[in-house]
Amino acid sequence: MTISIAHKAPKRKHPKVPSYLIHETLNGRPLYRRGYREVLAGQKKPAEIMGSSSLQAILVSIIHGFLFTQINRKAYLLATNESGVHLEKGNNLSNDIAIFNRAGLALTEKYFDVPPRVAIEIDVNIEPEEFAGGETGYVHEKTQRLLDFGVERVIWVTTQPKKIFVATQTAPWLTQNWDADVPVLDDVVLNLAGLLKEEGIEV
Repeated sequence: MTISIAHKAPKRKHPKVPSYLIHETLNGRPLYRRGYREVLAGQKKPAEIMGSSSLQAILVSIIHGFLFTQINRKAYLLATNESGVHLEKGNNLSNDIAIFNRAGLALTEKYFDVPPRVAIEIDVNIEPEEFAGGETGYVHEKTQRLLDFGVERVIWVTTQPKKIFVATQTAPWLTQNWDADVPVLDDVVLNLAGLLKEEGIEV
C-alpha cells in the first residue's frame, strides 16, 4: 500500500501586507521579506529589512566584481541588484546576480522575461517559516522553477553554514564548502574562499 504525504505550508492569517514587503511570487503565492511581521507590528521600519547584511552585500560585490572581469562581456550581460525575472503569471523571482546571453536580449522597464544562463543567490531573503520545508524547501523549489524556466546553472551561497549549493539541469545537485572550485560559465571558475582571501576578508 502506497501512502502519499502532502506537504503544505502552515496557514497564517495576514493583515493587509503592502506590496513593498513582497520579495517574490512563487507558484502564485506572495513571499514576504524576512522580518515583515516586525514591520507590520511597528517594531521595525521598512528600511530595516529591505537591505542586505554587510556580509551579504560584500559577497555580492566580490562575486560580481570577479565575474565582471572574467566572463566574455561581448557575449554575456551581467546583472545584479535583485534583478527581477518574470517566468509566467504568478511567478516573479529575483536574482542577486544573473548572467544573460546578450544576443536577442531586450532591456525594458519591466522584469527580464528570458532566463539567464546562470543565477546566483546569496542567502534566503524571504520569511522561511511560512514556506513548506522552511529555507531548504524554498531553495529547492525556487531552484527547480528557475531550471524549468531555462536557467542552466543556479548557485546558492549561504553564510550560515558557509556552503555553496549548485544545481544544473543535467547533473546531480551538489553542496560544497566555500573553498571549492565552482564552475560558473564556459571556463570561468569561482572559488569564494580564494576571493575573500585576496581581499583580506575573514568571515
